[in-house]
Amino acid sequence: MSFAPRDSHEAQVQFALERGVPAMIGIMSTERLPYPARAFDMSHCSRCLIPWSKYDGMYLIEVDRVLRPGGYWILSGPPINWKTHWKSWERTKEDLKEEQDSIEDLARRLCWKKVAEKGNLAIWQKPWNHAECVNNRGEDTLPRICQEENADLAWYRKMETCITPLPTVQGGDDVAGGKLQNWPKRLTAVPPRILSGSLPGISGDSYNADTQLWLERVGYYKKLVITPLASGRFRNIMDMNAGLGGFAAALKDDKVWVMNVVPYDSKDNTLGVIYERGLIGTYQNWCEAFSTYPRTYDLLHATSLLSLYQDRCNISDVLLEMDRILRPEGAVLMRDKVDVLNNARRIMTAMKWESKLVDHEDGPYVEEKILVAVKKYWVDEGARNGTSS
Repeated sequence: MSFAPRDSHEAQVQFALERGVPAMIGIMSTERLPYPARAFDMSHCSRCLIPWSKYDGMYLIEVDRVLRPGGYWILSGPPINWKTHWKSWERTKEDLKEEQDSIEDLARRLCWKKVAEKGNLAIWQKPWNHAECVNNRGEDTLPRICQEENADLAWYRKMETCITPLPTVQGGDDVAGGKLQNWPKRLTAVPPRILSGSLPGISGDSYNADTQLWLERVGYYKKLVITPLASGRFRNIMDMNAGLGGFAAALKDDKVWVMNVVPYDSKDNTLGVIYERGLIGTYQNWCEAFSTYPRTYDLLHATSLLSLYQDRCNISDVLLEMDRILRPEGAVLMRDKVDVLNNARRIMTAMKWESKLVDHEDGPYVEEKILVAVKKYWVDEGARNGTSS
């Protein structure tokens, strides 16, 4: 996942998405990044000019929260290799040395180990567990260990200045939270969060059933519902209510990437499972705008999304946001109750979309239907005639 702030000079996120690379608008400020704890195997920052050791180390502590046990943090650019570049950076040797020393010190207090420094980059590794490091910390060592019970909460949640505790382990060599399979087995193996029982009501059997279900559903999509899905026409895809990530997993052999979105207040917070599968995603409230530029996705997929939000905000607003982020000639696949979809179709017609209802893969007598819609390319008549209202 790439993220960068909105920049009036260089639309970095826009460029990345147009290349077919996962990206979203984001910034490290005062609130947590919209990702669960232990999400990323590696975090990289190049010339991002973030004051890592300031504000009680809050920003590097946030990197620690989203980094998996054994994961790596790579810092490239100032102040690394300051002895060579201090003149071109127009800063004093003393200032740059102090900055790097403070980063090194904070990394040690986070229990990280520096594994390399070469050229303009340095690499640190997060421990596989906290068994040894935390037990050896003095009572007055800062930052302290957080007492919060759920480190996955990350929607409008303030950053902490304490270390997110890792799950407990039996032995010093164990991986906190459970060891992941190598790719591609990682995609379908039962994720550690489910094996540990941290998601009540979701078992290994139900997870495997969900994986198989979405393989069948995506096969149905490609064969009878939206055949361009099998042709390589779509590159940037979003699953707006991703569940366990089964839709994205079923597309593993296609030349696409999927942004898996989990509504921030879903009954089951499954975004951690999605990351353990080797997929990417983010939290979102669909009553608000998504952190991306207009016209950045080729296909939007949503399961029961409108039913989920029909009592929370105006469904027209949700559909208009979908229109904003969808490219012209882009498509929408929505699974929901037939009355909900028929209401959506009326709004889509006013938005100049073309749509049709398709039967559920199990036949016409199933209440849930599939809505297929295409955002048409059109120009306002005033603009066409060279006039404006």
